[in-house]
Amino acid sequence: MDNTQEEKSNHKILLVDDEPDIVDLIKYNLEKEGYVVSTASNGVECLSVAKSFSPDLILLDVMMPEMDGIETCMQIREDKELKNTLVALLTARSEDYSQIAGFESGADDYITKPIKPRVLVSRIKALLRRKEVKNTTEKVSDELSIDEEKYVAIINGEEKLLPKKEFELLALLFSKPGKVFTREVILNKVWGDDIVVGDRTIDVHIRKLREKIGDSYIKTVKGVGYKLKI
Repeated sequence: MDNTQEEKSNHKILLVDDEPDIVDLIKYNLEKEGYVVSTASNGVECLSVAKSFSPDLILLDVMMPEMDGIETCMQIREDKELKNTLVALLTARSEDYSQIAGFESGADDYITKPIKPRVLVSRIKALLRRKEVKNTTEKVSDELSIDEEKYVAIINGEEKLLPKKEFELLALLFSKPGKVFTREVILNKVWGDDIVVGDRTIDVHIRKLREKIGDSYIKTVKGVGYKLKI
């Protein structure tokens, strides 16, 4: 339990929303989990606060005055100091075009309000775990590497663009080549605690990865899980 708290306390979150009630509610629940939280009320303020606060994650409302969340996210991705910061967009809008615009702006996740605090915390945990996976990825061999910013696998110099979950699964295996990741760990790290998927989902994603990068890199450990061969 102490280890978990220590892990949480190292993470800083910048919450950006122009509705004080929402800010107070989310801030309270995040601080209760041990996160260090700073706030901003619009996109312009967000960019200023982010420079000094250096957050691990920015929770960014889409509909805000002065500069909306989409434009703010685009500017974050263009900033050398902030470009690798995780960004999750918050919005009450659920239209497909808004989600597409959000991901095209460089957002890592898209969260529709209202959302239960427990579910929001779970999504945040999954995002932060994802960052840890990305920060530890390395080239396994001259034949295979990954580019965490482009979401591509590079096989013999050729880039293969991967869907988000396929890339996250491959990045997890990359984080510790040779280590066997159980199905439970894969589900937890890639899909998160509150996302209900079955073992078949993992198998399908592994099959698709093998189709794209070749059969020789990912080894099945029967009855346990998968590992990246070194």
